[in-house]
Amino acid sequence: MPDLADLNFGRRARRLRVDTIVRLRWLAVAGQSAAVLATFYGLDFPLPLGLCFLAIAASAWLNIGLRVRFPVSHRLEDTPALVLLSYDVLQLSSLLYLTGGLANPFSMLFLAPVMIAAVSLTGRATLLIGVLVVLAASLLAFFHLPLPWLPEEKLTLPILYLAGIWLAIVLGTAFIGIYAARVAEEARRLSDALAATELVLAREQHLTQLDGLAAAAAHELGTPLATITLVVKDLAKLLPKEGLVAEDMTLLQQEVQRCRTILGKLASLGDDEGVAMLDEMTVGHLIEEVVEPQRNFGVELVIDNAGEGPEPVSRRNPGILYGLGNLIENAIDFAASRVRIETRWNARTVRITIEDDGPGFLPDVLIRLGEPYISTKGHERRARSDEGGLGLGLFIAKTLLERSGATVAMANAPPPSSGARIVVIWPRSLFERQKSGSEMRSSRMPPDERPSAEAYIQPKARIE
Repeated sequence: MPDLADLNFGRRARRLRVDTIVRLRWLAVAGQSAAVLATFYGLDFPLPLGLCFLAIAASAWLNIGLRVRFPVSHRLEDTPALVLLSYDVLQLSSLLYLTGGLANPFSMLFLAPVMIAAVSLTGRATLLIGVLVVLAASLLAFFHLPLPWLPEEKLTLPILYLAGIWLAIVLGTAFIGIYAARVAEEARRLSDALAATELVLAREQHLTQLDGLAAAAAHELGTPLATITLVVKDLAKLLPKEGLVAEDMTLLQQEVQRCRTILGKLASLGDDEGVAMLDEMTVGHLIEEVVEPQRNFGVELVIDNAGEGPEPVSRRNPGILYGLGNLIENAIDFAASRVRIETRWNARTVRITIEDDGPGFLPDVLIRLGEPYISTKGHERRARSDEGGLGLGLFIAKTLLERSGATVAMANAPPPSSGARIVVIWPRSLFERQKSGSEMRSSRMPPDERPSAEAYIQPKARIE
């Protein structure tokens, strides 16, 4: 399975489909044709009808060529998409040149290619489209045929009005480009982060499913192995008791018995007792399993487990294991010398608090913590580290833990302490009946009934 760092979800999602641009251009062809015909025949305004339809026909032929050349699902690279959108700007400019330039109210359609570029192309390509639109609008302000109007009247618009239209197009191009690009980028980041979360969860679930596959294989192999065992026993009675053949038969019996023992262990994984033994753990065992791989990094790990009543027992959940492991690994990365993991439980809740003695979260990071692509690594740390990080770690951990029914709060420890503090808290009823997939999601407590982890973060530690 590919590594998360090797996946570039956003770049593939960004590409513009040929079918999309073709459909939009057909819509433009229909609208342009209707506007030209209504002006010429409906309003009886004179205009170069043949030249106008020549420009419109060029777009129609281009669409036909794209349909023939590319399949419907083909996604364009940035350069071909930039060329096609540039053509749309030039084609619209030619129509506006024939029908009055910037005085034509349809000059606002210049913003359409800019918006498409901002949503589907890179910032550099969007900038080039914007520059092309500004250049075209600037030329049309001085060079154009007269605006179609009544034959007996001559319409002359003030230069100040035309300058206002030009300024509106320029400012609209800049605003639409930046606004659409920002919104699209945030949507892509969230989509990419959720895809990465699903990938991590699927990877962990594959590991937990191996016991079921092993049990199924053991049951399937049980019948032929029983036949082999029976045949070996019958052969042992017929063959001599001494010599090389007898030694080989003894070895064969030992290996058959070994196979039966192995299959017996594998088959027990599918039984309720086997599942209970391997798939259930107390909250203390859960913490130990998560912490064990992190013990050899030169940071003291202090574990404090205590609570009221019996210790909570949960089904093994890949999302919880990965989420807590990511939070503890992050604390170890930033700790000066010590990380404390405190587990408390009572009849209603199960709470896990992770604290380190490092510098804590930076203020600009803390206010956006838990959002996708917000990395907790500072610039200096990134420069020293070989792993720059995708900024997905805390987002994935928080998403997986919240999917299990927990609430997660992150803040800095209150003075005089230093370091970060993360509190994860579950309703005990949810923690003790963890399920996988849709069952777990359907059993989650309504948001207004969940215990709040914010109550365990000191108000002084919050950054407003």
